This record gives sequence, C-alpha cells and structure tokens, in this order.
Amino acid sequence: MTEAPENLALPIALAEVAEVGFEWEWDEEADEAHGCDFELYERFEAPEKTAWWFRLWTGNEEVDGSEFRFFGATGAGDYVGFWLVRPGMSITEQPVIYLGSEGERGVIARDLGDLLRLFADGLGPAEAFADPGRETQPNEAFQAIAERYAPGRRRSAAEIVAGAGEEFPGFSEFVDAMCR
Repeated sequence: MTEAPENLALPIALAEVAEVGFEWEWDEEADEAHGCDFELYERFEAPEKTAWWFRLWTGNEEVDGSEFRFFGATGAGDYVGFWLVRPGMSITEQPVIYLGSEGERGVIARDLGDLLRLFADGLGPAEAFADPGRETQPNEAFQAIAERYAPGRRRSAAEIVAGAGEEFPGFSEFVDAMCR
C-alpha cells in the first residue's frame, strides 16, 4: 500500500467543473437519457474508502487501489479517477480511467486536459467509454474551463478516447491481474 495523500483537494480545473455540475435526465417518452450521468466528488476519495470498495470490485483482499485517485462516480456505481502510472508526473498529467459497475474498464483520457475536452464536448466518462462518437450537445461552461486549462487541444471525443487506449493498451490486463 502506498502512503495516503496529504491533500485530497481536487485540481482547480476539476473543482471548477464540479461547481458547474452535470445535468442528466431520463426521457420516458423517448426511452433515452439526456446529458451526462456523472457526479464529481468534492475532493479525491479517501484511500481507505477506495481500498474497501476496490477489494469488493476485484474480489481480492490483497489489493487496495492505491494506484488510483478516484474523483467521481455515476448513478450506476461506475468510478472515474486518475491512474498513477506516470512516475514523477503531476496528478493532472496522469491518465483518466473508467471502472464500470459490471466490470467494464478502460482509459478514457490521456490526462486532465483531454478529460476537460470530453466534458466540453458534452460527454461524461460513461458516455465517452461506451460511445465516444455519439452526437452530443457541447457544454459552453465546460468549454470555457477547457480553454482555460487545456488551450489548443481540440480533438474529437473519439480521437481522445482512441489515443488514450493506444497509449495504455495494457490497462484491462493490469486490472484483470488484480481480480480473483
């Protein structure tokens, strides 16, 4: 187990996204969702809480999830966080991962800047994982945040997610190795 982080404060850009918040609603008539089903935490999840649920998720009492810093979840119980895989790099330069409640998993962004661009394009983490090419409604508030913290990094959501997967092709196997 790695040492607990002293500071669980979110990076400023994520804190600004949390202030704006995500909107999500189910359209009964059309039988489809609108918006993003995602909620940012007020701060990074405490390591002991991560250890508790990560052991349940993997079925492995010997793991603690300390290689991740989770910062949000969906209503379905999917988790989103940074994978601390780049030694010596800041947390905002670490890849962003998605762990679904049913075992789905993947790297959805190479870093916080790419994640901000996904948000700006109108995608939450679950939407980016499941269908990064889907038609979305861009979010002006998130676009302003992305321009402030990730200027000049405009790419399509599909390119962002594909690039993250190409850079970290072994993520699923890494997680599989922890599961029992």
